[in-house]
Amino acid sequence: MSADTPGFEHLLRLSDDTGLFEHARHAVVRREHGYCTDDVARGLVVACREPRPGRRLTRLAECYLAFLTHAQDRSGAFRNRLTFGRRWVEPPGVGDWWGRAMWGLGTAAARTGIPWIRDEALHTFVRGADQRSPHPRAMAFAGLGAAEVLRTTPDSTVAASLLMDAVAAIGTPSEQPTWPWPQPQLTYANAALAEVIIAAGELSDDRQLLTTGLRMLTWLSDIQTHDGLLAVVPATGWRQDAPRARYDQQPIEVAALADACATAACVTGDDVWHERVRRSVAWFEGANDAHVPMRDPATGGGYDGLTEHGPNLNQGAESTIALISTMQHARRL
Repeated sequence: MSADTPGFEHLLRLSDDTGLFEHARHAVVRREHGYCTDDVARGLVVACREPRPGRRLTRLAECYLAFLTHAQDRSGAFRNRLTFGRRWVEPPGVGDWWGRAMWGLGTAAARTGIPWIRDEALHTFVRGADQRSPHPRAMAFAGLGAAEVLRTTPDSTVAASLLMDAVAAIGTPSEQPTWPWPQPQLTYANAALAEVIIAAGELSDDRQLLTTGLRMLTWLSDIQTHDGLLAVVPATGWRQDAPRARYDQQPIEVAALADACATAACVTGDDVWHERVRRSVAWFEGANDAHVPMRDPATGGGYDGLTEHGPNLNQGAESTIALISTMQHARRL
């Protein structure tokens, strides 16, 4: 899948020479909402995952990397929101956008075949690794970037320290068999927490940690599968011992689950994880609670959410990148 194929068509539509626009009305960019580091970082992840990027996709990776280096301050924190007029509207911080920036930078440093992108991404990653976030998910996203770096640079003490601090921030799962999770509520990008623990267990050769992460992911996958179909926890979340809503299901949940299951497949060699990746792929193709496709074949965009009335037809950056990411795994299968 190069940038000259439909897989990246809508991502190209959402991007300009500054970065990646956050929102769209249907497939039309909403420039008034500007750009955010969160989504630019996600874009860098999928761009750098491509083994044979075309010219336009390489240009996207360059643009996204430049955006992130501009967003970072001297302390290693990142600004998040940039207006269409190129004005930052928030101070630097270490929220989710810091974590995702670290994930994108770690992926670029580990996977791109272009030396200057790899070197600049690693330099920016190392500066960002001076920071820590009080938010477990921000730490989890940063931990995924650290794991990418460690797979190609095993002696990176900076990445190893960040990864283990991410594990500590996520916390220890409950011993309850009905809720083997570190927090009493599932919110968003839930599978990323399990993926970090799996990656840390593998990379540190800690069998107990690996087993813990796989147990978390098995449970999360099982409770989000009904009658063979994937039905992810909706945007409202789900608290232990409370009723669970059916909608609004978000593509980010599907993509996070596909990422984590693909990592589990690589680590264990167990085909059951490949089958769980396929469920995420099938969700976008219509094997979901509403039995509707969650992608627009005319534009290449991903729909923003699955509601009880069908898909939310807006095709923003987050949902489109979730689609691309999941289909990257599909191609590898």
